Amino acid sequence: MNRAAAVVVLACIAFLLADYVMAPNASPAPKSATATRLARKSRDGWLAWILIAASAAFLASAKRGADLQVRAGPPGPAPNQAERRYAQTTVTAPPPDLDLSFVETAIALHGRGKESAIPLLAAIQTHYRYLPDEALRRLCDITGITPAQIAGTSSFYGQFRRSPVGEHLVRVCHGTACHVSGARQITEELRRYLAIPDGADTDPSRTFTVDEVACLGCCSLAPVMMVDGHTAGKLTPASARDALRA
Repeated sequence: MNRAAAVVVLACIAFLLADYVMAPNASPAPKSATATRLARKSRDGWLAWILIAASAAFLASAKRGADLQVRAGPPGPAPNQAERRYAQTTVTAPPPDLDLSFVETAIALHGRGKESAIPLLAAIQTHYRYLPDEALRRLCDITGITPAQIAGTSSFYGQFRRSPVGEHLVRVCHGTACHVSGARQITEELRRYLAIPDGADTDPSRTFTVDEVACLGCCSLAPVMMVDGHTAGKLTPASARDALRA
């Protein structure tokens, strides 16, 4: 319907344009001039009505198609995207049996005031290796620290993590010296080798977490990375994989 209406509209426009262009070239006899003008006016009038009707049908068909698209909703994600989202969810899901007793221990050591937010968050992350939502809620319940302050502080400082970290922490330097020496290729190869999903930094088994850091202070060894405190430098993508195996 939509295509047929569009064809009719285009045909009417083309006919009207042709009639308009050819009319001045026609030189009818004086007696038939009035009849020719009347016939042309009548023909153009009918074509105009047909053009209006076809345009209305075209617009109605287009609107109906748009309404159907809205009702149907956006298309679902491709299978590979759905799998990646599921993998990312499994990586970041907190453990179900989280022991929150350490939160009270940290509060007793660092205090309950808002000024203690950073030391408390650092202590919680050191203990749990990230900032679990349950621990943060418990912290807000028994101190004067608000959820807004927790969110602002934990998002401002890059060292705080809101998702579980792997058993081994891999920090790849992306400072200037390492960047120009191929740090991006090192990181991409490690992510590919560990099958880390897009948008995540930890592999599905939570064995390795790959972090990009600003500097490790080992510019002479660029490109360099650190695995659980052990430094590996002068890396290539292949030697970076070997460092993980070691």
